[in-house]
Amino acid sequence: MECDVPVRQVHLKPGMTVKSLISAMEQAGAYNGGALSRAVSITGTMYQDKRVTRFFGLAGAMVPAGMGGIVSDLMEAGYIDVLVSTGANLTHDIIEAIGCHHFRGTEKCNDIELRHDEINRIYDVYLPNDSFIKFEEFMQDILSKIPDGTVISITDLLAHIGSHLNSGILATAARKKIPVFCPAVQDSMIGLQFWLYRQTHKIVVDAFGDMDKIMDRCFSADIAGAFFVGGGVPKNYILQSMLMTPKGFTYAVQLTGDRPDLGGLSGATLDEARSWGKVDEDAQTVTVYGDATITFPLIMSAVLEK
Repeated sequence: MECDVPVRQVHLKPGMTVKSLISAMEQAGAYNGGALSRAVSITGTMYQDKRVTRFFGLAGAMVPAGMGGIVSDLMEAGYIDVLVSTGANLTHDIIEAIGCHHFRGTEKCNDIELRHDEINRIYDVYLPNDSFIKFEEFMQDILSKIPDGTVISITDLLAHIGSHLNSGILATAARKKIPVFCPAVQDSMIGLQFWLYRQTHKIVVDAFGDMDKIMDRCFSADIAGAFFVGGGVPKNYILQSMLMTPKGFTYAVQLTGDRPDLGGLSGATLDEARSWGKVDEDAQTVTVYGDATITFPLIMSAVLEK
């Protein structure tokens, strides 16, 4: 093992840009600061190479925490070709897009009192029940615009919803013709609203209707790159789809706070994915451990600054 690259001490200066800060952290190269600087490098290479098909996995309560704007901005700028998200993030995206808001609160609270006040808590983010009332009204109206007897895929359903919104992830995706996959959409308020509508109408969501679409993206990709915020279903859906092709991902960046030794996918290393062939043997990969509400904006700010 070679030992010839010294750790350089970090020096901070007034007025440093994010790019300059990350460059200084790269000179140190240690711990998750070093991993974060490598994530900036790999992501920047992945975004600069026009041959790369860029997959983005979005898990965790990122939209309630204000991170959805970064995702929609990346889509607007052409840096996301395929998005795979949890249904919860898309639910909260719709809630924001119809004019409701998540509110800054505190985790040091009485949750029974919040229940009585009709306020839902996501750690230190609050969401009043009124938002879900408006969400239900919107969803029931949007679903009523789909003719009875229609068989629709999840991506087409989400594109339909996005076409009736003016801002956010789904709106940007619909306008830019970017497919949004949500293989566990029924595990969300979107799914519950669809179930409610289906009690009196005949619309069928084809749960397997998207498989051809994402497989086509995987097989047609000359080079594939993936950026994962969290893990769960979005991460697995992206990786398992590429598993069906003769190639793996050439670039992969993962942001997680989970441990690998518990066996969960959210903590599974990208090196582990090499054993499956989901990631190429010589792929450029890095996992950054930490809170994605810190690491995600830092990485993307530095990449866009470059």
